[in-house]
Amino acid sequence: MLRAVDAAERVRGRTSPNPWVGAVVVPTATEGSPSAWFTGATAPPGGPHAEVSALALAGTRARGATLYVTLEPCSHHGRTPPCADAVIRAGVARVVIGVPDPDPRVDGGGIARLRDAGVEVEVGVAGEVVADQLAPYLAHRRTGRPWVVLKLASSLDGRIAAPDGSSRWITGEEARLDAHRLRAVSDAVVVGAGTVRTDDPSLTVRLPVGDPLFRGPDEQPARVVLGRVPEGAAVAPALEVTGPLEAVLDDLGARGILQVLVEGGASVAHDFHARGLVDRYVLYLAPAFFGGDDARPLFAGAGAATIADLWRGTVRSVTSLGGDIRVELAPPGPSV
Repeated sequence: MLRAVDAAERVRGRTSPNPWVGAVVVPTATEGSPSAWFTGATAPPGGPHAEVSALALAGTRARGATLYVTLEPCSHHGRTPPCADAVIRAGVARVVIGVPDPDPRVDGGGIARLRDAGVEVEVGVAGEVVADQLAPYLAHRRTGRPWVVLKLASSLDGRIAAPDGSSRWITGEEARLDAHRLRAVSDAVVVGAGTVRTDDPSLTVRLPVGDPLFRGPDEQPARVVLGRVPEGAAVAPALEVTGPLEAVLDDLGARGILQVLVEGGASVAHDFHARGLVDRYVLYLAPAFFGGDDARPLFAGAGAATIADLWRGTVRSVTSLGGDIRVELAPPGPSV
């Protein structure tokens, strides 16, 4: 199952609105011989799903084999035929599934179809690992909205810009490359019109050609601006949106966007945070101080009025990136 998870990670950011899924066919009597296994992953929309790719590689060796797949095989006709049917036709004896698929068109239907055909099915193997990897997809199918990642970069005293407005390169090159990888696995990048006017960002993924998450000109995430894009802005062409953030997320979800990366500015960060719309926070902290209260803070707007109202999340990971620190936080409450 962990090999299937690795296969899925390699196609993350390229499969939306479909989930990034990995699958491994283990023929009979080869359980301890990974070199004899057959691994597949979801292709871009319109291409084969992970199960079909792995089965095609296995050919006749799929008969009587065990199929490990991170997500429940689909049981409906979409751009491609049902994967559950392909598994049955291949003669697979046992299917091990990471997590069920909450999509209303599946929602246990794939598991039921396999069991009705006499296939042994086991569900929940490495379920927490798979659920974490597929969190944006699972959230989208359950809520209709994309998974929201809020990216913040600041000095250790929580400041993102000097009083004169200058703000670029607070963090070092390693942290900036990591932020580009966040963009690469997101379907859309969201900023406010004020950030566009002040910084004129392009919001593209710029990684070295050899990086596993390198994206060419035709593979870039959508660029979304809250407000109007000034003429000649580097972010153009971009989707201009207005209205309540909840409605904006509903619209993006309806467009098949599974994960959005919110990059600012401080007012936009505050609004997403204050409305409880953030699913993950990623903070890049530089070993630097502005040393006063006149520099621009991470959030621009009213905060907790009393210590009892302090927002407390859960630290998911802390990583050293060159001289900077990356902290990933989850909001309080159960994960999707």
